[in-house]
Amino acid sequence: MAVVTGASSGIGRATAIRLAAAGYDVAIVGYRNLAGLQSTAAGVLDQGVGCRCVCWDMGGDRPSCELVGLLFGWRGRIDAWIHLAGADVLTGGAADWSFERKLERLYRVDLRGCMLLARRVAERMYQQPDGDRLPCILTTGWDQAESGMEGDSGQYFSAIKAAVAAFSKSLAKSYAPRVRVNCLCPGWIQTAWGQTAASPSWQRRAQQESSLGRWGRPEDVAETALWLVSPAAEFINGQSIAINGGWRPPAVAGTTS
Repeated sequence: MAVVTGASSGIGRATAIRLAAAGYDVAIVGYRNLAGLQSTAAGVLDQGVGCRCVCWDMGGDRPSCELVGLLFGWRGRIDAWIHLAGADVLTGGAADWSFERKLERLYRVDLRGCMLLARRVAERMYQQPDGDRLPCILTTGWDQAESGMEGDSGQYFSAIKAAVAAFSKSLAKSYAPRVRVNCLCPGWIQTAWGQTAASPSWQRRAQQESSLGRWGRPEDVAETALWLVSPAAEFINGQSIAINGGWRPPAVAGTTS
């Protein structure tokens, strides 16, 4: 059984449906996008597996143990927890927020919410009986967190996502050898911002900064997540995995050799 947070759209939706296609019962967690969560649930159920939907604010003050207890109680054990929930501060009304307000929301959802929840999940996974696979937690970082990117969004995303990656490495060491923890680090993935809000210059940049010359797709991340939680990746632990088609810096983007 698997859990996918941030499952109402984009990478979360693609990941939940891909796990279901691989035979996992999937619990999906979203926040305000109820229509999106229902659409993801329909996609999961179409694969012939079980599905449970939960609405939860990762940036709120409800104790994380409530969500963890609810979802561990559904099937008795969890083999994969993919934490993809993240605050959208680039589209909708949030795009006009101040730097300080965006940073606070990202801290509460992407970092604090992830840390408090993942610690609880790791504790429960560590205590559950052995199954046919080593349980795994995946968190979500960013491929440019260490190198940095110019502008406000580069500043707050780099800081928050680098912290998520560092936390994930420490969590992996804390619960080995009974639980694996890895960090997904997507690059330019064409989710809502890339489809509707990115200017032509950002569209070009996203394609030029990948050595494969295209945007990433949510399905690219979903396939990586499926592999990382599978027995085939059982020797992968405490790693940050870039999913970006081979990132190349802007200084050489568009050149060939």
